[in-house]
Amino acid sequence: MKIARMAALAASVGLAATLAACGSMGGMLMGDSEAQAMAGMSGAPDADMQRVLDALAALGARPIESLSVAQARTQPSPDQAVMRVKNDMGMSTAADASVTTQNLMYPAGAGQQPARIYKPANATGTDLPVVVYYHGGGWVIADLDVYDATPRAMAKALNAIVVSVEYRKGPENKFPAAHDDANAAWRWVVQNAASWGGNPDNIAVAGESAGGNLALNVAISARDAGWTQPEAILAVYPIANADPMLASKMANTESLPLRTATLTWFGQYALRGPADQQDPRFNLVAANLRGLAPVTIVNADIDPLRDDGATLETALRSAGVRVERRIWEGSVHEFFSMADIVRDAREAQDWSFGRLRMALR
Repeated sequence: MKIARMAALAASVGLAATLAACGSMGGMLMGDSEAQAMAGMSGAPDADMQRVLDALAALGARPIESLSVAQARTQPSPDQAVMRVKNDMGMSTAADASVTTQNLMYPAGAGQQPARIYKPANATGTDLPVVVYYHGGGWVIADLDVYDATPRAMAKALNAIVVSVEYRKGPENKFPAAHDDANAAWRWVVQNAASWGGNPDNIAVAGESAGGNLALNVAISARDAGWTQPEAILAVYPIANADPMLASKMANTESLPLRTATLTWFGQYALRGPADQQDPRFNLVAANLRGLAPVTIVNADIDPLRDDGATLETALRSAGVRVERRIWEGSVHEFFSMADIVRDAREAQDWSFGRLRMALR
């Protein structure tokens, strides 16, 4: 990020804090949405979404950018907040037993990385569709356990084999280590899918946040290298635009669990330096997107990455790629995996999984 843009971003964060401190703007009455915007959020979370955020706060989670890497990796995460809410509601917190899992390792970088294969327990035959899934975490935090809910739900909804893959992270392994591992995982799944009962020619790619970026990059690499290409791409609130002045980044300086300053924190540890932000693998809106499979983009409204999705949609359409994008108001970053307790997440999964189902034979 260039110094001038960093200064502008810092000024916007300071302005949001000042306006929030002003409360009602000298006694002027504001509606809920306007008050949320003045407080550094682009809207007000729905009641079920707010319940998860309250649970996360009760667990002691703090803004990621206020923590060291070690602290950020071990503090309570949104999936744990979901478990607390489910427990409070008397719901089971056990993993859905209708989907089985198998943990394996795949060759990546100079060693190996974990992968988890999700498969419907009652699946029969040797020709199931396959989805390769990449989790989020800004290429710094999170793992397969934190992002268990989405691939599990996807395997059940699609009656498919879903392979959730781990990858190297910064600061130990900075950009482009995760992107290299994502490509290695894709090739490994294509080579081995048949042995798990899947059809490697009937395959899609998906990811959330940083993983949504990886999913698109895998599709680009497959096109350029002549590998098996995905039939469809699902990108859930993907990181796609390096511009810190996008409206959603200016508006969501206080949104949780992800806010604008958190993106800067991720970049500090995931990237080698400012030049990496202009690399088309990071700044996807500047990449060659022609010839990609149909893309589905899911965005939350109360999310600094909302307009990454908007500008990516525009870039994909300009490149002649079929793309559909929807925004869920009243929801925040990370909502997608919360379908058991958040209505917007159920709707988002039904819509996006439905589009994958139509693309996969």
